[in-house]
Amino acid sequence: MQKTRFIIGLLALVMVLALTACGKAAAAENASTAAPQPTEAEQTADETAEANGAASGGNILIAYFTAAENSGVDAVSSASVVTVDDTAKGVSQAVADMIAERTGGELFSIQTSVVYPADMGELIDYVAEEQDAGVLPELTTHIEDLDEYDTVFVGFPIWWYDMPQVMYSFFEEYDFAGKTIIPFTVHNGSRLSGTPATIQELEPEATVIQDGFTVSHQNAADAAEDVAAWLDGLGY
Repeated sequence: MQKTRFIIGLLALVMVLALTACGKAAAAENASTAAPQPTEAEQTADETAEANGAASGGNILIAYFTAAENSGVDAVSSASVVTVDDTAKGVSQAVADMIAERTGGELFSIQTSVVYPADMGELIDYVAEEQDAGVLPELTTHIEDLDEYDTVFVGFPIWWYDMPQVMYSFFEEYDFAGKTIIPFTVHNGSRLSGTPATIQELEPEATVIQDGFTVSHQNAADAAEDVAAWLDGLGY
């Protein structure tokens, strides 16, 4: 009799343990089922963000030069400006802002000790003389830590079918080895004018994207959609 009671008690204990285990398994399954699952839109957004992060290669710097910030007069008075959302900006700055809004990159204004004429006619004559003389203007703004950036967008106007001389000063000051350089330009008919190839010559150990963005001066204020499409093509 005592042996029978022992066996019955043991069977009861086994049944209790089994029921407890089943209850925990069911609770875990219910918890997993009840947990909110990401929507298709959220998954797509995450995948896009991951892809953009891989394409950008890390932190992004957007360096630009515009005569409007180097003319010694209020930007509104300079011939090298456009108005975007009721705000006057240097043309290259306007495009740089569009790139920054899309990529989250940090803006950097390339400035020089040269005071460029605000009048367009005088500016054209001045930069022609500057190019003929091969002047390398002194830079007055400097990137604090270039090592922080893997990708550098570089923007400037096209003057006499070339980069402004200050851009030669810029590329002489910095070593972009191992970085990706992405040019963008504003122009009055000469588009990129071979400047990506010139930058590659100046920075042979950098990867220079040859498919740079370019927009005419008169269309720069409305270039946001074109900038977005270009960046999409690059994977940003």
